[in-house]
Amino acid sequence: MDADAAGPRAGDSRGREWLPHLVWDWNGTLFDDVAVVVAATSESFVAAGLPPVTLADYHAHYTRPIPEFYRRLLGRPVADTEWRGLDGGFHDAYRRLITSGQIGLVPGSVALLEDWVGAGGTQSLLSMWHHDQLIVEVDRLGIGSLFTRVDGLRGPSGGLKVEYLSAHLDATGVAAVDTVVIGDSLDDADAALAVGARVVLYAGGFHGPNSLAGAGVPVAATLGEAVAIARG
Repeated sequence: MDADAAGPRAGDSRGREWLPHLVWDWNGTLFDDVAVVVAATSESFVAAGLPPVTLADYHAHYTRPIPEFYRRLLGRPVADTEWRGLDGGFHDAYRRLITSGQIGLVPGSVALLEDWVGAGGTQSLLSMWHHDQLIVEVDRLGIGSLFTRVDGLRGPSGGLKVEYLSAHLDATGVAAVDTVVIGDSLDDADAALAVGARVVLYAGGFHGPNSLAGAGVPVAATLGEAVAIARG
């Protein structure tokens, strides 16, 4: 699934329009799992004797690192032992909820991925979801060949994306200045800007519109609009 490089920049040898390299986020961006993530979070909270969590809670409080998100939800600090229990409960619930195979990609996203490749563009996938589980889903959905590289989380969960984005770009061989990150969170924006890439945020994910509006970067209502902004 991993590739050694992102390949030639579109237009270098074929006379086509130059296109940036796209780095796609997974959860809440390409993978239409927002409802499942909220349900799994709520289940882990309730199992620990805490209040349930709603999509409105995500829109109002979501951030990374995740322990800070939980602190915002609870209005108090979260001890390391409590965090590990909640995180483990979340992942157990999430894995169970997606095993139905009914969770798929955001409608229309496969056509967007295929059209980008058809136009001579390159793209890769970077997720903060565990790498081995990510590969299973990418293979199940049959989209692996559309990416030059697929990277998931290979370390502890819950952290920031910036170091993983930097390593991902190094592995693809694509310069940050030639890259646009498409994601749904402020962490995607922070990571992209920190490494010198551009970013477009998708409003269909975990952040509320008000949160995204204050990011100072382009915000798209649909993935199609996000790709159009990246291209422009």
